[in-house]
Amino acid sequence: MGLYESGERNFSGVDMSLADLTLANLRGANLSDVKMIFVNLHEANLKGVNLIGADLNSTDLTNADLSEANLAYADLTNADLSEANLTNADLSEANLAYADLSGSDLTNADFRRADLSNTNLSGAILTNCKGLPIMG
Repeated sequence: MGLYESGERNFSGVDMSLADLTLANLRGANLSDVKMIFVNLHEANLKGVNLIGADLNSTDLTNADLSEANLAYADLTNADLSEANLTNADLSEANLAYADLSGSDLTNADFRRADLSNTNLSGAILTNCKGLPIMG
């Protein structure tokens, strides 16, 4: 039995780089300041997870549930968030440069002061988002 299954929810500051957490259920966990570079979180349940200041550079979050997650100050450079659920997520001050958010549901997401340089938002649902630049 893993730590999460035994009730542990605080993984703050842990280095999980290169891990395969496909389909993992980490709902409500504290992953603040965690290092998850090149981690596979495809279809993972990360609903309500605290990822403040997390390093998620080049992480695969395709089809992941990140609804209500706190990703403030997170580094999501080159991350694949295509088709992810990010409704009500806090992405303020996050680095999303070169991230793929295509087809993602970003309803009510907070992007205030986020770096969206070269971010792919094609087909994303952007209803009621805060802090998005006006796109012509």
